[in-house]
Amino acid sequence: MFTKILIANRGEIACRIVRTARRLGVRTVAVYSEADVNARHVRLADEAVCIGPASARESYLVGERIIDAAQRTGAQAIHPGYGFLSENDQFAEACAAAGIVFIGPPAAAIRAMGSKSAAKTLLAAAGVPLTPGYHGANQEGDFLRRQADALGYPVLIKAAAGGGGKGMRLVEASDDFPAALASCQREAVSSFGSQEVLIEKYLRRSRHIEIQVFADTLGNCVYLFERDCSVQRRHQKVLEEAPAPGVTPAQRAAMGQAAVDAARAVGYVGAGTVEFIVGEGFAREGIFYFMEMNTRLQVEHPVSEMITGQDLVEWQLRVACGEALPLRQEQLEIRGHALEARVYAENPAQEFLPSTGRLVHLVPPAESLNVRVDTGIEQGDEITPYYDPMIAKLIVWDVDRHAALARMRQALADYRIVGVTTNIDFLSRLVACPAFADADLDTGLIERSREFLFPAEAAPPRNVFFVAAVAGLLREQAAAIARAGQSGDPWSPWSLHDGWRLNLQPRRTLTYRAGDAHYEVVVAYEADGWRLTLDGESVVARGRFLERGRFAGQLAVELDDRRLVASVVAVTEKNEQKRHVFLNGTNYVIMRDDPLHLVEAGGTQGGRLTAPMPGKVIALLAASGQRVNKGAPLLILEAMKMEHTITAPANGEVKAFHYAAGDQVADGAELVDFAPEP
Repeated sequence: MFTKILIANRGEIACRIVRTARRLGVRTVAVYSEADVNARHVRLADEAVCIGPASARESYLVGERIIDAAQRTGAQAIHPGYGFLSENDQFAEACAAAGIVFIGPPAAAIRAMGSKSAAKTLLAAAGVPLTPGYHGANQEGDFLRRQADALGYPVLIKAAAGGGGKGMRLVEASDDFPAALASCQREAVSSFGSQEVLIEKYLRRSRHIEIQVFADTLGNCVYLFERDCSVQRRHQKVLEEAPAPGVTPAQRAAMGQAAVDAARAVGYVGAGTVEFIVGEGFAREGIFYFMEMNTRLQVEHPVSEMITGQDLVEWQLRVACGEALPLRQEQLEIRGHALEARVYAENPAQEFLPSTGRLVHLVPPAESLNVRVDTGIEQGDEITPYYDPMIAKLIVWDVDRHAALARMRQALADYRIVGVTTNIDFLSRLVACPAFADADLDTGLIERSREFLFPAEAAPPRNVFFVAAVAGLLREQAAAIARAGQSGDPWSPWSLHDGWRLNLQPRRTLTYRAGDAHYEVVVAYEADGWRLTLDGESVVARGRFLERGRFAGQLAVELDDRRLVASVVAVTEKNEQKRHVFLNGTNYVIMRDDPLHLVEAGGTQGGRLTAPMPGKVIALLAASGQRVNKGAPLLILEAMKMEHTITAPANGEVKAFHYAAGDQVADGAELVDFAPEP
């Protein structure tokens, strides 16, 4: 076994590798950019080396600096994780040339599978079934459009060197093809350095089922069963599970053997994933098609670990050392069911637009044999625009799928994050969605379940305002007691915070906002609590902050004869007093209107359109003076290697663009001067 390895990655996967290495007694070296100087993976590793500025192109993607860091620290091997240089054949060759073991497949195998087009040609010869499409070298736009027309719509345009859902566009009609191709090629160049694409027939109601394979240098190759990764947004996975629901032992064996055949066809070594797509008839016919092979560890590998009881990072280290695979195929078995949810800093209500900011409050669910949290972020850390906005992977296991779903619902309800917009509430609805709960899976599940997953915004329940009021009153009491203790007369009645008024019943009004609605909670002070009244409903309220046990730091509230446990986090953002009320598994965000606090509401003014996050202007899609209709695309902003289209908020006129294509813009920068029609 190695004595020291360098981890050429960041975030949760770097922390994940450190955990296994430490258990095996292997020392670790982290690399980090200037933006990650205080990152969790840097804190966890035994040593750390700075390799450049925040941009990945100047740090995590510079192989020479990483190899130099390995040589200077005496690391014997480099683990690339996933993303960045993990599927870069030139980096694998450079490691070998420097006498450093690359913990991954041979460069030739990466090269063979690195181009989706070349991989499909190779595997067709090996007898692996392929999705109908064009995978050739001719990249002329009109030619590609004719290929798509011949296939019949809908089709997918996919970056040949792509992965992770980037560089992919669904095209429903021939007239939409040129714009989709141009957008796909731009994103492909930005993410992978190549604009080569392939065209595939889009299978409606399709599922993505992938097989985890593992091979060693001694000629052994096994598959560790399958994962279903069908639930996706923007062609990126959101929920994964293992085993795939409804797959029979015979289908599992057939797909497993095809995956092993694909690995053997390229002389594969290490961990890899062979992705297949299946259509509506899969349950009856068992027909599946090869999509691609990811020559690395997958983001969703924990669900395979949970159902097999194996540590796949340990397998990687042992195989890289020249050892044989720990188990033979007949020794592997499936136990129970596992689910993984990707917790992102993003806004599902705004087409999953990424969110940036500091995590001022972060409480994950308690880990156990059934619940696992893989993360590279802790409270106080920041989600920046430089890297993927994933906060954590939440993984649960139980004896069957029904029990695992219950575990996931509870774990999501226990997750509390403040500081960025997250997809946690969306994930909670997704897990509870009838289609997902019934395993009626396909890649369009989110779109066909929009009514359930994106409900109309409703007013928060009354208890949310009662809980927020109790939390505020308790904090006022604590602050008053603290001030009294520091004064010269701690027993003075003037130090009390009990609402006393001369010749009047002690009462006050707390005003909150949710959306455009105002809510007034009337507080009447009583001997051992408060009588709270909202819209004619009155309750006697008491409360206390819990200090020990599972609910430490949360708030126990009694409303008449009902007891609730909640968490209320108070933050001030853009001069607004926000209250995040975590109650019954939902995060309700309300505003406190305090007459003593000057509120200057931030946001967009008049007809100005601002950048939702830092990024680069890629293209202007309209002209100054042009009249446009509501929803018309105005410009394309690239952020986090994804394209975001800024559209007209109403019918009106584009007065002026404040930036040109290629310009960098800050979060909140005014992009367009737009005049809506009266």
